[in-house]
Amino acid sequence: MSKSIVTSRTIRHGLALAALAAGSLATSTGAVAGECPAGKMQPNVRPMVDHKAVGVTDVTLGSINLEKQPANIRERELRFRKLTIEPGGIVPWHSHDDRPALIYVQQGEIVEYASNCSEPIVHKAGEIRPEVAGTSHWWKNLGKETVILYVGDVRKDPHDHNM
Repeated sequence: MSKSIVTSRTIRHGLALAALAAGSLATSTGAVAGECPAGKMQPNVRPMVDHKAVGVTDVTLGSINLEKQPANIRERELRFRKLTIEPGGIVPWHSHDDRPALIYVQQGEIVEYASNCSEPIVHKAGEIRPEVAGTSHWWKNLGKETVILYVGDVRKDPHDHNM
């Protein structure tokens, strides 16, 4: 058997396996974060609230000055944090207009009250929530279990302690 036939067959088998994997992922219940229910999204539907942080521990696990990296993103820091929110705990109102983030819910269930959704959004363990420009919100742990979130964000002001 020639080398090109083996290579071609190997590629076809690899593509078939990749297609099967993609198909199974598409039909499984993936770890997509809770979203605003259909028809409930609209700009500024929820006004800002002035809740203080309650029952929240925010620990920075690491950070990187992005200006000193090959990407050379001036005046930006990549930060990775662990937030622990006790039952009844509140993460106060904050905006992501200048601080994109990815939030991974490691444990528990937490409710988000977003400025652009008229209904509360529930986030469960195993989900990832992207937070981008246009996102302003606050979160509350309505359950009986402590919630643990891991947060990767890019912030401009290292003295900005918004959650």
